[in-house]
Amino acid sequence: MPRPRKSSAVVTVIALSVALCCALIEPARSTAESLRDLYVPVSVPSALNLFLPPDPEPDVPDWCRALPRPEYKLLERVLVNEPWFEVYKIQPGVFAIYEPHQSEETISYLITGTKQAVLFDTGMGIGNIHVLVTKLTSRPIVVLNSHTHNDHIGGNWQFPYVFGMDTPFTRANTKGGREDAQAEIAPGQICGELPKGFDPKTYATKPWHVSIPVHDGFKINLGGRTLEIVATPGHTPDAICLLDRENGLLFTGDTYYPGPIWLYRPETDLDAYVASVKKIAALEPELKLVLGAHNVPVAQPSVLTRLANAIQAVRAGQGEVKPAGEGKAIHTVDGFSFLLKAAS
Repeated sequence: MPRPRKSSAVVTVIALSVALCCALIEPARSTAESLRDLYVPVSVPSALNLFLPPDPEPDVPDWCRALPRPEYKLLERVLVNEPWFEVYKIQPGVFAIYEPHQSEETISYLITGTKQAVLFDTGMGIGNIHVLVTKLTSRPIVVLNSHTHNDHIGGNWQFPYVFGMDTPFTRANTKGGREDAQAEIAPGQICGELPKGFDPKTYATKPWHVSIPVHDGFKINLGGRTLEIVATPGHTPDAICLLDRENGLLFTGDTYYPGPIWLYRPETDLDAYVASVKKIAALEPELKLVLGAHNVPVAQPSVLTRLANAIQAVRAGQGEVKPAGEGKAIHTVDGFSFLLKAAS
């Protein structure tokens, strides 16, 4: 915590004391000279500071005090003047688009080829992600969502081409909504300033449409790079991972990210989640990097086998359990944490 500032009036008193001592040990100087040297101008505001309390500490959420996360020091940041987003070049043609000013710390990814690009998630819809990605590529952009929770589809409406999983959950979420969006900007959820022109009162997830329904195994040819959809239901019915097999990259959405993995909402299916995690853990020998959708963008492939073991341990009743708000509990095993419904 920063220490309170010393007021300028206190500094003035100290200066007067020093000057007085000097005057007493220099008798050869004239009285007028000594008095002149004793005089230190004191402004009215400085004098008033003697009687005013120190400036209050800004109301900074605890999660915000921990930023920036040290892992980002190892990544190459680009477009450094962006006010809402932070953009990191993971490797040629792959950019992580991070939103550190909101508590979800959502990460979207722009993946480019020689012919077109995929934007894997569009974030909160607080900053203008369309303007941002057009600074990173001039190629046509197709949106594909890791799943359709509001913090991943906020900018979908800005793009004409959106691929979507062919599920009732996806279709329901194309309608947008206000309640979940408003919760994202409630007190304690924002770190720093909201973007200029953003109106909190009207903030909502805007409606969007699916251009082409997609499915497990669907491939997207970007030109020099092919992406493959790996269906991973569990967190939501429409959750997917995105596999760049040739380059050894797996974009995991909310199936894996470093931090408490949310598995408590009504649309979550824990049995499906365990099966999905086992499915992607089997890809580990082919992978070089795992890229999650919150907090930190890069992890080593070995995390996937450990994740599979951890969630199975939790299902078997192992690990530490702590209450985490009404009707929820955090289960922790081997450094992984899962936010589940509390046992009734």
